[in-house]
Amino acid sequence: MSNAPWIDARGIHTFYGPSHILHGVDFRVGRGETIGLMGRNGMGKSTLLKSLMGLVPPRSGSVTVAGRDMTGRPPYEVARLGIAYVPEGRGIFGNLSVVENLQMAARAGTRGQRDWTYERVLETFPRLKERLSHGGQQLSGGEQQMLTIGRALMTNPDVLILDEATEGLAPLIAREIWRICSLIKDSGISSVIVDKNWRHVTQITDRNVILVKGQVVFEGSSDALHAQPALLEQYLGV
Repeated sequence: MSNAPWIDARGIHTFYGPSHILHGVDFRVGRGETIGLMGRNGMGKSTLLKSLMGLVPPRSGSVTVAGRDMTGRPPYEVARLGIAYVPEGRGIFGNLSVVENLQMAARAGTRGQRDWTYERVLETFPRLKERLSHGGQQLSGGEQQMLTIGRALMTNPDVLILDEATEGLAPLIAREIWRICSLIKDSGISSVIVDKNWRHVTQITDRNVILVKGQVVFEGSSDALHAQPALLEQYLGV
C-alpha cells in the first residue's frame, strides 16, 4: 500500500435530503500531495470534504482511506486513519484554554510519528505562544484559525483538510496562514486546501480541482490552470 493514495473517492453522489449536491465526483489525495479545491459558493466543496470525512455519508460511490474502504464509516474512524479536518467555522473549544485545546489533541500518527510536538506547534504559531492561558472564545478569528490548524497538527496527521483557510481574516493574518500552509507542505503532510483566493492557493498546490454544481470541471496543475484565463473567468469569477 506504500504507493496507494491516502484518499481515493470514486463516483461520489451525496444528497442533503432530496437535494442532489455531488454528482459522481472522483477525488484523490496522493502521498505528499497538496491539492487546491476551488469553486464558487454552493458548488459542493464543503459537501465533498464532509463526504470524505463521513460527516455526510454519500448515497453512492466509495471512499477509500489508506487502502481501507471507509464509505459511510463514522468520522472518528476516518480520523484514526490519519485524516485531520479543519472545518469552516473552526470548531474550537471556546471554554478551554489554548494549551488545553492543543494538548487534548496530542497523539502519535498512524506510523507512530510524533513530528508535530507541542513545542513545534508553538514555534510555528508564535501568536498562540503569547496567549496560552486565553480561552478559545477570547481569541481573534485569525488566532482561532491558527489554533484549529495547530490542534490538527498535534494529531500528527497524514492528510490535513483545511476548509476556507482564510475566510474573513485580515490580510496580514491571511498571509500568516499561507506561510503556515507552505510549512505544512514542506513537512511532507498531504493537504487539501479550500479558499476563494486562487492565486494564493495555486502558489503552493501540486494539483487543483474545480467544482461546478457538484461536478469536476477542471483537474490539473497550477501551471495548467494559469494557462486558461477563460476558465478562471468562467468558474472562479476573476
